[in-house]
Amino acid sequence: MKKFYVLLFLMAPLVLQFCSSSKNAAKIKDSKITYTANVQSLMVANCSPCHFPPKGNKKAYDTYAAVKGDIDAILNRVNRNPEDKGFMPFRHPKLSDSTINVLVQWKNKGFVEN
Repeated sequence: MKKFYVLLFLMAPLVLQFCSSSKNAAKIKDSKITYTANVQSLMVANCSPCHFPPKGNKKAYDTYAAVKGDIDAILNRVNRNPEDKGFMPFRHPKLSDSTINVLVQWKNKGFVEN
């Protein structure tokens, strides 16, 4: 019986690490969200090449000012359903709620750049 409790004690951290639905979102939520640290890489990963020169032929989102100036339109489009007209990212799966939440928090916290 003692071996069972020791084994249970040793296995608990391994099992419990999967209880959080979004560990990365929680880390970002507690930390300072900035364009440079969080938003820029999100834009590159999900909006290129269409919105990044030289290959992009859509409105460019390759600078802080461009993303900040168009954040309402960006949020509107990424929050649409994939079957809706104007959904972004075009021909890709819908962004996760935690990814969209990074943009929302960045906007709500005043568009911190660095």
